[in-house]
Amino acid sequence: MDSRIATNGAMKLLPKELLEIQLGQIDLLLAMYAAEEELVVEDAARAYVEELKDWCAGDDAASPNGKLCPSITMLLTLQIHTDDEPSSSDRSLKLDISIPLALESSQDATGMEEPPPVKFRLQQPTWMSKAEAAQLMASIPQDETDRSDMFATIEQIKDAAFLHLQNQNSTVPAEAEETTSNTLIRVWFYFPSISTRAKRDDLVTNAPRYGLTGFLLAGKPGILCVEGGSAQAVDDYMRFIKTESWGDIPAHHKKVSERYRETLEPGADGQPAARAFRDMQEITDTLGERRGERANRNDMRALEAWLTERGLGDAMTKVLI
Repeated sequence: MDSRIATNGAMKLLPKELLEIQLGQIDLLLAMYAAEEELVVEDAARAYVEELKDWCAGDDAASPNGKLCPSITMLLTLQIHTDDEPSSSDRSLKLDISIPLALESSQDATGMEEPPPVKFRLQQPTWMSKAEAAQLMASIPQDETDRSDMFATIEQIKDAAFLHLQNQNSTVPAEAEETTSNTLIRVWFYFPSISTRAKRDDLVTNAPRYGLTGFLLAGKPGILCVEGGSAQAVDDYMRFIKTESWGDIPAHHKKVSERYRETLEPGADGQPAARAFRDMQEITDTLGERRGERANRNDMRALEAWLTERGLGDAMTKVLI
């Protein structure tokens, strides 16, 4: 893990009284998450922290050994589980915690009573989509005064992840029907264009509520594919998107058309039809080469190849023609 303690000549070390606060937070983190697998800190970062402690305790005004490290970053692993899951199903959440130790050279520290706020970055876990991870972090207060308590922020992130898991494990309309019918419904939607981040996030984050998996490709054109245990689940999902999630968006910005719907019956052995997608995800930033003046035109050849790998290559002609 990159400790991000590289020297930066455009910065200056915090005044000792503020630096001591930051070092105290580091010590407290190390004490609270003492297990080796809970909190990872590089040896070089630990050594630098000890040098700063000695410097703060002495009378030397110069930075220790002339070094200046803007921040110390640690990797914290939190275990998240709900009452609906056994302990063996615990989910981990990894947070990069960056504790600033310096200011920009142009900044005046005179009169500062609090050090710069600790920064948090969530590493996308395997059990959460990119949009869901971004939404979770967006729910945490961004105002510096609200983030002044590092441990309160950690608890807020942990609580938000707990609620996310709880919602995942709550009633999912389509799944109950799927277990009895073993039928799979797969529906393809076409957008002339879809780019707004909020609209895209809503399509991805709301699908699990209806037991749907699939993918979204934003841009020009946009493609949405969802699969679930019943046609009703798909219809309810799209109705929610159009009337609730996108309720404040003008009608001409909500252009979407259903292009292809297929019903996959269980096999001869009675086993349910297999889903092509294990979760709901957006693939816009990971698929092929984007073209156009704003790099928003999708590479349809790359999409066809991606779908072919999943046994869905023939869907392209049904969706786009």
